[in-house]
Amino acid sequence: RGEARGRSGERPGKARGRPRGRPGERPGGKNSMNLPPDKARLLRQYDNDKKWDLICDQERFQVKNPPHAYISKLRGYLDPGVTRKKFRRRVQESTKVLRELEISLRTNHIGWVREFLNDENRGLDILVEYLSFAQCAVILNKNMLLLTFALCCSYGTAPNSKTIKNSLLVSQKDDVHVCIMCLRAIMNYQYGFNLVMSHAHAVNEIALSLNNRNSRTKALVLELLAAVCLVRGGHEIILSAFDNFKEVCKEKHRFEKLMDYFRVEDGNIDFMVACMQFINIMVHSVEDMNFRVHLQYEFTKLGLDDYLEKSKYTESDKLSVQIQAYLDNVFDVGGLLEDAETKNVALEKVEELEEHLSHVTEKLLDVENETIMKVADLEKQLLQKDKDLHVIRETYESTNTQVHTLRRMIKEKDAAFQRSFNIEKRLLEMEQQGTIRLRKQPDGDIAIEPLGGENAPCPPPPPPMAPPLPGTAPNFILNMGLSAIRIKKPIKTKFRLPIFNWTALKPNQINGTVFSEIDDERVLEDLDVEKFEELFKTKAQGPVVDLSGPKTKVSQKAINKISLLDANRSKNLAITLRKANKSTEEICKAIQTFDLKALPVDFVECLMRFLPTEAEGKMMRQYERERRPLDALTDEDRFMLFFSKIERLTQRMNIITFVGNFSDNVNMLTPQLNAIIAASASVKSSPKLKRMLEIILALGNYMNSSKRGSVYGFKLQSLDLLLDTKSTDRKMTLLHYIAVVVKEKYPELANFFNELHFVDKAAAVSLENVLLDVRELGKGMDLIRRESSLHDHSVLKGFLQTSDTQLDKLQKDAKTAEEAFNNVVNYFGESSKTTPPSVFFPVFVRFIRAYKDAVEDNEQRKKQEKAMREKLLAQEAKQHDPKVVKKRQQQQELISELRKRQAKDHRPVYEGKDGTIEDIITGGLDMQPRAPGPLVQAPTPAPSQAPAAPTQPQPSPSPSSPNPAQAPAAPSPTQPKPQKPHPKPQPSPSPSSPNPAQAPAVPAQAPVVPSQAPAAPTLTQQPQPHPHPQPSPSHPKPQQPQP
Repeated sequence: RGEARGRSGERPGKARGRPRGRPGERPGGKNSMNLPPDKARLLRQYDNDKKWDLICDQERFQVKNPPHAYISKLRGYLDPGVTRKKFRRRVQESTKVLRELEISLRTNHIGWVREFLNDENRGLDILVEYLSFAQCAVILNKNMLLLTFALCCSYGTAPNSKTIKNSLLVSQKDDVHVCIMCLRAIMNYQYGFNLVMSHAHAVNEIALSLNNRNSRTKALVLELLAAVCLVRGGHEIILSAFDNFKEVCKEKHRFEKLMDYFRVEDGNIDFMVACMQFINIMVHSVEDMNFRVHLQYEFTKLGLDDYLEKSKYTESDKLSVQIQAYLDNVFDVGGLLEDAETKNVALEKVEELEEHLSHVTEKLLDVENETIMKVADLEKQLLQKDKDLHVIRETYESTNTQVHTLRRMIKEKDAAFQRSFNIEKRLLEMEQQGTIRLRKQPDGDIAIEPLGGENAPCPPPPPPMAPPLPGTAPNFILNMGLSAIRIKKPIKTKFRLPIFNWTALKPNQINGTVFSEIDDERVLEDLDVEKFEELFKTKAQGPVVDLSGPKTKVSQKAINKISLLDANRSKNLAITLRKANKSTEEICKAIQTFDLKALPVDFVECLMRFLPTEAEGKMMRQYERERRPLDALTDEDRFMLFFSKIERLTQRMNIITFVGNFSDNVNMLTPQLNAIIAASASVKSSPKLKRMLEIILALGNYMNSSKRGSVYGFKLQSLDLLLDTKSTDRKMTLLHYIAVVVKEKYPELANFFNELHFVDKAAAVSLENVLLDVRELGKGMDLIRRESSLHDHSVLKGFLQTSDTQLDKLQKDAKTAEEAFNNVVNYFGESSKTTPPSVFFPVFVRFIRAYKDAVEDNEQRKKQEKAMREKLLAQEAKQHDPKVVKKRQQQQELISELRKRQAKDHRPVYEGKDGTIEDIITGGLDMQPRAPGPLVQAPTPAPSQAPAAPTQPQPSPSPSSPNPAQAPAAPSPTQPKPQKPHPKPQPSPSPSSPNPAQAPAVPAQAPVVPSQAPAAPTLTQQPQPHPHPQPSPSHPKPQQPQP
């Protein structure tokens, strides 16, 4: 590069100006650097000086030889007419030619590779043919003379003795190994991979190369076959190649030779790792479980399991990982069978338990229904007792008033009699004294005549008037008004508190409700209001949001018989009649006699839709008056004719429907009424619920008193808002705080919901509909009574005798349920007109559920806080312990290692594109088993797509290399943005010099099959090294560059 810049130190081409366009593209826009899109994007991020260096290096790169030059030399080696002496002279350079060809396939631009593989040059056919020729005379031991002929027959015609001698000469060189590397370079391109996969003999010849005596060659073959196996569709091709191997090599079992090599060459760790890796991928990359077991059994019959058991404790970590991966993925069919049998037993046990659970559930439902009925009966008795008690109290009060009045009158009579007696006594005394004279008059009165002078005493005054009659005095007590409601004082809080948006009751609505029996101010004396304010004080937050046309059917074609009915109606009637499977006469007779045994209720309900209309009855009567034959009518019309003749048809049908459904209706309505009665009684009589409402009222007044003032009660819908009022840190709601208060201050209220029975069942009842159904049953029973009184029907009389009592009881239950619900609704300050059971009881259901959740949340929060405190205390106690410090360091190292492995486990999956095969071989998988991923998608032909940069490291340049200059390889996508490059010495021309557009890959470990069974491993790309690898000394095996 220094010479190219010249004495002035300027870069070549600066005088001409830098070419336009993006880096890596020629002025025409074609990507000549063979860069995949990700590397091209990274290259565009370089600074201009770095881009210019790469462009100049690319311009200096020249192709050494055209493709036909290598093809001509290979064809010369295969020429059967050449003399033995001339062949010896030619074959001396065969390995060198193949190495140059392999480097050219890896480093030249895509156009050169396509020219090598096109239909004119047919370079792939020549390579495969030469590979077959090179291994034609391989003799592994003295007993394999038959193999020689078989190998040669696998491709082309049978060789003669001269060809076999030439092949022996070639087999002593390294040509087979280099041929495999050439095929590997071709397969690294999408276009070349498709050609190799579609070639009739290419993969077969690669598999037959396992017979080479060089362990390094066999390891390379296995790596290439394993990589192909991971590509979608490649597994079947590899199996077919080993089937061909079995036929050619006269194996008794497939993979027999492979297992022999595996056992014999136990000293070559690299080959054993490659072999074990291939077996792993071959067996465990199959999705079909049965096929996996089949492949596994093939290797088991060849002794793989026994050999792995001996080799499990090998000193090689790589081999140990591959062996362990295979053992972890082995399918134990016997164990699976035992698991299946255990599973079947468990499933049978589950079925038994489910059946038992079903029976227990039915029994529990029966017990629950019986309990509801008992509670409802007790509630009804209680209500009746309350009524009787009320009457007795009224009678007692009236009688007691009369007794007090009579006693007062007796006292007054006694006093009057005493006064009269005293007056008579005084008069007699005065008469004896001669002061007066008593004279009896004719009317019976006594006249008093004075006998003395002026000094005679006056007679006593007349007795006072009799007291007024009882009951005439004004009753001031009854006329007095109710005592005045005590005015609540406003509460002053230390902090501003959020508003609890409840719906308050007016003071005149409190009388007779639950709120008139509770004292919320007493609750505030027990609570820690400072803690409450600290939790719920407001900060910069907004106000709490109050979360409060028909198709027409085509008519049927006319039939032979006469039909007076509509076609659609006639068809539906025919369907209905077929359900009964009875004749017209039997149906009509059953309707006339109310025989429900002959006619199911469902059929009668369906038949109700076909009651004859007035027009249909008129047509039937007209047809009959004309005395036309009935046989001419259809079956449906004939049925309608007899059906319309039944007297009071509509009434009879309604009676049959009512009688048939009466028992079901009673059984359906009774549990609903019982649920309303029981739930109403339990809610109204619950003292714990009353205490809970007292606590809620106290806290709500404390929060709202300073802004809205205290209230005396609230609507039950306000209970839903307890979850909307949150604390300052938004972690606790008002309901959570109430749960804490109950647990700390009033633990006896923690199970208040146990007193609220059957509220969930009552919440699902529509009382209005139930009462309507009960009234309809009463109307139906009245209809039956009228029909029975007009016509003597034994069926109806028997029904009335058995059903009157049931209906009477049902009607009483309905009245009781209505009264009980009205009482409980009024008790809680609601209106039964606006608050039906479907609105009233769900409030309690939601409140109970939310309260239970709040209790559970509080317990969970308490456990977390306790665990956090214990953790902090433990950390403080162990902070200065040397052992703990050392252990913590070890744990951190372990966590770092796990994170590194986890990062490897989440690498991107290979796509079907250029470079796939090379990525798999050189670094496709790490050495640790991991979760399975999808197979690599097989690449599809894309003529316009440029191949990716090959990742195989380059051999060192040699003085004889004809390439004038080589540029450094493009950086990998995993590198950071490079700085301005330092001057580098210009490399000497060599066919092995790297292409400036190619990025060698980091040497990677062999791929390993995942530990999970179902799918093939996920293929990910290893990080690329530094973009400027240092040349290494020339060696038959390319050396990996150092980053």
